[in-house]
Amino acid sequence: MRLLLVEDAEGLGEVIQEQITEEGHAIDWVQSISHAQACLHTTHYDLMLLDLMLPDGNGIDLLKKIRKSGETTPVIILTARDQISDRIKGLNAGADDYLVKPFDLSELSARIAAVARRYAGNPNPIIKIGTLEVDLTRHFISRDGVSINLTAREWALFEAFIQRPGTVLSKSQLEDHLYAFGSEIESNTIEVYISRLRKKLDRGQLETVRGLGYRMKFS
Repeated sequence: MRLLLVEDAEGLGEVIQEQITEEGHAIDWVQSISHAQACLHTTHYDLMLLDLMLPDGNGIDLLKKIRKSGETTPVIILTARDQISDRIKGLNAGADDYLVKPFDLSELSARIAAVARRYAGNPNPIIKIGTLEVDLTRHFISRDGVSINLTAREWALFEAFIQRPGTVLSKSQLEDHLYAFGSEIESNTIEVYISRLRKKLDRGQLETVRGLGYRMKFS
């Protein structure tokens, strides 16, 4: 996934960015509403983590604005405001979840995974893909009881296909799932990861659609 983090607290932003990156996702971190709007205008995000008290305004106003424009990117609010009325206001503005600071990073990861599953149409954390059984929560794959281990980057690429079943994903779309702004990307990075996934899963699981990209077979 590619996430947008809107958080002005340096310390918290750093640890969230590190956590998300270690899990194999791409994350762009900005510290103001204006920078968040600029990112949303130019980049597709799978999920946004949104603080409320920002230097140039309230995150709720940003949320209302993007929902009014028709933007459906899932949003998890991160805030120190713990009143029920604040939670209701955030959810009514279009948030998908609400996490009160301070929070455990493992809980944040679980909330992100849960929201992503709902948007991908897979609320059940256990899904079947051909001969594979996939645990979306634990990032665990098995075939006939034998586990298949993926690195964080391999899982991020695998997850990109799960989120868009049957869809052809271009090389640039897959790169967006793996890398944030400013990251250096080798020209053959996606090809390398596709090759690794084919070896670990099944060579026929991922097909190349000439001139367009790659598609995962789900049957």
